[in-house]
Amino acid sequence: MDKYPDQKRAVQYLYSPIEPFDQRMVDVGQGHRIYVEQSGNPQGIPVVVCHGGPGGGCSPAMRRYFDPHVYRVILFDQRGCGRSRPHASCEDNTTWHLIADMEKIRDLLEIESWMVFGGSWGATLSLLYAQSHPDRVLHLILRGVFLMTQAELDWFYGGGAGKFWPELWSKFVSLIPETERSDLIGAYHKRLFSGDRATEVRYGRAWSNWENALASVHSNGSVGESPGEYARAFARLENHYFLNKGFLDVDGQILANMGRISHLPGVIVQGRYDMICPPTSAWKLSELWPNAELRMVRNAGHAMSEPGISAELVRAMDRIAEMSK
Repeated sequence: MDKYPDQKRAVQYLYSPIEPFDQRMVDVGQGHRIYVEQSGNPQGIPVVVCHGGPGGGCSPAMRRYFDPHVYRVILFDQRGCGRSRPHASCEDNTTWHLIADMEKIRDLLEIESWMVFGGSWGATLSLLYAQSHPDRVLHLILRGVFLMTQAELDWFYGGGAGKFWPELWSKFVSLIPETERSDLIGAYHKRLFSGDRATEVRYGRAWSNWENALASVHSNGSVGESPGEYARAFARLENHYFLNKGFLDVDGQILANMGRISHLPGVIVQGRYDMICPPTSAWKLSELWPNAELRMVRNAGHAMSEPGISAELVRAMDRIAEMSK
């Protein structure tokens, strides 16, 4: 019998909260120290979790998708966010720095190869890490696929998603003078890096609220006010990466390089009504990845915590655990 008969109740199948058996700050160079933790089974199958954003940070809830008796779960806060220091720093903070940090973590923990699990920006980072180090990846598990393309940025910051949420879009745009609205990422960048803390927090909250309000398919558009420093860090880091097109060499780089990892097994979990990362990216990825299984979740949006998304992620990890026995 299917362990997940009702996706609306699937949240009950998340594993019970577990505490880390190892927590540390790791010096990765260029003045950055990143937070790293391990939980679950120290002798288990290693899986590293790439959080979203950029700038979101990891959370205890991210441990709950993995059977703690089977998996050795590694979480880390990427440069500039969460418990990593310096907080909200964008200096020496690029995609390629983060990939190098992941390799440093893997070497430090004496792991030969590991599974890579990530959603949204975390899916982007997971794919780019795998394409850079395919021999170090056992399996890719992705959610809410974002490929860091101009088309995706235009969708979310150029009015595409705003056609579905016009009242929230109007609020997001209204903080920017009309003469600057043709480039909202650039316009917000000026305010987020103004040097005035109050201005940076104000625009950081506006940037974060626009995204958070669209995360769940069940959203009514109302979100609580994000803590100022969290919103500032999240918005600055995300804006920094988006302004620089993810520091990729060409638009569409991930799809162009899928030949490097098409042999790797993978699972793609995608919400059918994802307003932040529309399903077309997950579909395009799956078309170039013969060893990946695409699980399109009905009545689901972008958030990892949505019941249908949670159910498919736990199902995927349980199935991989069974195959590994």
